[in-house]
Amino acid sequence: MEKNRAHPGRPWRPQEDQAVAHAWHDLVETARATVRDGLVVGTSGNVSVRVTPDRPAGGTGDLVLITPTGVPYDRLGPEDTVAVGLDGRQVLGTLKPTSELPLHLAVYRTGTARAVVHTHAPHATAVSTLVDTLPPVHYMAAALGGPVRTAPYALYGSQELAGHLVEALRDRTACLLRNHGTVTTGDTLTQALDRTAQLEWMCRVWLLARSVPGHTPSLLDAGQLDAAAERLRGYGQPGG
Repeated sequence: MEKNRAHPGRPWRPQEDQAVAHAWHDLVETARATVRDGLVVGTSGNVSVRVTPDRPAGGTGDLVLITPTGVPYDRLGPEDTVAVGLDGRQVLGTLKPTSELPLHLAVYRTGTARAVVHTHAPHATAVSTLVDTLPPVHYMAAALGGPVRTAPYALYGSQELAGHLVEALRDRTACLLRNHGTVTTGDTLTQALDRTAQLEWMCRVWLLARSVPGHTPSLLDAGQLDAAAERLRGYGQPGG
């Protein structure tokens, strides 16, 4: 392990790298939010973030910090930091990464995302069993890149699932996983988590609308979604 630049006689420690320490703190807070917001139960779901350390460890360059498998999020502290290189080799931590590591790495290897949130959100998971694409019942589908696709079912933690995910996420920042849950991406953990909440809300709206006997939900067409996407590009405060 690389020497610590602040303490040359000691190994490099992630807690003493400010970029890694801050990213791990944000990751743990995001993971806890998924439980608090009812998006996961127990230790299900997982979160990751891509970070460039202040001083790369062992020449690995960017690291992927990721939640460990089978550990309640409220028990995680700075000493539990888990990180892998983009090649999947674990470079930090003694805890084993989540079994969904292939899914997260597939996102980082094929796109520009810096954060990934995977949940078992109940309404979205229910919708994943019903449709190949979430019907566009609301213009906020445009904020996710367009109608949200459902990736075909594959065993969790498998390369097959990772491959299905990459295709479902093409030109999108969110997708459903058949009989499984959701995956959202973002430039930040906050953005990815917000997109998870937005996807779960849209799934709930569609389920409520289609449950009314004798009525079929009206859907937005491609032109309406394109117009919404254009309007959303200017949404928010300048520089925000």
